[in-house]
Amino acid sequence: MLTDSIKEKLFNTALIAAQSSGKYIHEKLNTTLKIDYKGRANMVTQVDRNSEKIITDLIKENFPEHQILAEETTPVNNESLFKWIIDPLDGTTNFIHGFPYFAVSIALEYNDEIIMGVVLDPERNELFSAIKERGAYMNKKPIHVSSIKNLSASFLSTGFPYELNEYFYKNIELFRAFFEKSQDIRRVGSAAIDLCYVACGRFEGFWEFDLNPWDVAAGALIVTEAGGKMSDFSGRDFSIYEKQVLATNSLIEKEMLEVLFI
Repeated sequence: MLTDSIKEKLFNTALIAAQSSGKYIHEKLNTTLKIDYKGRANMVTQVDRNSEKIITDLIKENFPEHQILAEETTPVNNESLFKWIIDPLDGTTNFIHGFPYFAVSIALEYNDEIIMGVVLDPERNELFSAIKERGAYMNKKPIHVSSIKNLSASFLSTGFPYELNEYFYKNIELFRAFFEKSQDIRRVGSAAIDLCYVACGRFEGFWEFDLNPWDVAAGALIVTEAGGKMSDFSGRDFSIYEKQVLATNSLIEKEMLEVLFI
């Protein structure tokens, strides 16, 4: 049974891990980096790996029996009902180029359900967080999705796959369709930040193909706890393990789904 004291210890571990890795990342911005390529434009640096180590070392110290799913290392799989899902540096391309939009994302899954999430933007010192059924927060202040009801008045965000695959070309079509029907669109380059911006009302909607669990696990919970809605492109229940992500303030979901059906 998850008691309040256990939840508090879990949440504090996530907060400390995010803040520690965020401080490290901030210190390494605009320094000389060794860059390795995982694909055409999918890059990783030692900063990604060291940030992940900071997080996973703290988790292993406090909860050695827990599972860990992280972007840069081999998963820790066992029989535990707890699974930490970690993106140590979401927005690596931005980081490499000194474009200050990137984040640390840490979520905790318990018995196949995300129960808490933390996303830290170290450059703006914005810490987004949520515990299931307790609301969403930025720097300890409650946040809520926007109240805009029409797609035509909405500010949207999206992202594109690293590879020039079917998802890339399909999203080019969707970008045009949404641009024609919305107020404007941004391409921030960090899904974790995109989702948190939906949660706090800066964006009304976000869609993207081909993301991984660590990209969206924490942010998706923050969206729903802020009153938003998560689904796939057909309006079905959202899963962090699927490849379609639609996040909205719930009020424009129907209109966005109509575009996604094209």
